[in-house]
Amino acid sequence: MHDVSFRATDFQPHIYTDDEIHRYFHAVDTYTSGKSRMDAVQFPVLFRLLYCCGTRINETLGIKKKDVDLENGIIRLMGTKNDCERYIVLGPEIKSLFEQFSDKCFYLFSDDDYIFPSAAGIRRKENRLYDIHRMILKQAGIPYIGGGHGPRIHDWRHTFAVRAFKQMVDQGMDMYVALPVLSTYLGHKTIYATERYVRLTMELYPYIGEKCSAKFQRVFGKAADLHETD
Repeated sequence: MHDVSFRATDFQPHIYTDDEIHRYFHAVDTYTSGKSRMDAVQFPVLFRLLYCCGTRINETLGIKKKDVDLENGIIRLMGTKNDCERYIVLGPEIKSLFEQFSDKCFYLFSDDDYIFPSAAGIRRKENRLYDIHRMILKQAGIPYIGGGHGPRIHDWRHTFAVRAFKQMVDQGMDMYVALPVLSTYLGHKTIYATERYVRLTMELYPYIGEKCSAKFQRVFGKAADLHETD
C-alpha cells in the first residue's frame, strides 16, 4: 500500500454509526411538538433528505413544490452554495416516504411555496433546525459535544458522502469514475473539495485504502490543496 500524505486540516466530521442512525431516526419519527403538528409530518422527510441525499440544510429548506418531480423521483435544488442548480435522485425508500408526505400536505401548497414551512407558513430558519437537531440527539441518547465538534446537522452530508463513496467502490466502480460522480452529486466545483471524503473513507475502511491509495496519490499528490469548502 502506498503511503498517503495529506495537508493538515481541521476537517473532523462526525460520521454517524449504524446504531446512531437507527436511534436518531427513531427519535425523529416519534418527535412531537407543542408548536406545530406539521413538524411531525415534515421532520421524517426533511432529516432523511439530509442523510439519504447529502443535501445541505439551506438547500433542503429552500425546496419548493415546483422543484419536486415525484413521478421521476427527482428534486431540483436552487440557491445552492456555489449558485449552481442541481438535481438529486430519490432512492425507493425516501421516494415512498416523500409520496406519503406529498399526499398529506402538497395540496396546501402553491407551486412557489416551500415544502418545509414554519408554523407561520414561511421558510424555516436554519437556527431553529439546529435546536431541534440537538433535541433529537438528546432523545436518541447521542452525546452532543458542541464547539463545532457535533454531531452536527451538516455531518449527515459527510456521512452520506462517505457511505456513497464506499458503496461505489464496493460495487466495483473505479475511483477515477466514482470521484467525479460524487463530486458532481454533492455540487462541488472541483474534485478537490471531494478529496476529503475519499481520504476519510480510506481512513475509516482500510481495505478501501488498499484499493484506492495509489490512484489517490496520482490524482491529488502528497498534499492535496483544498480550494473549496463543503
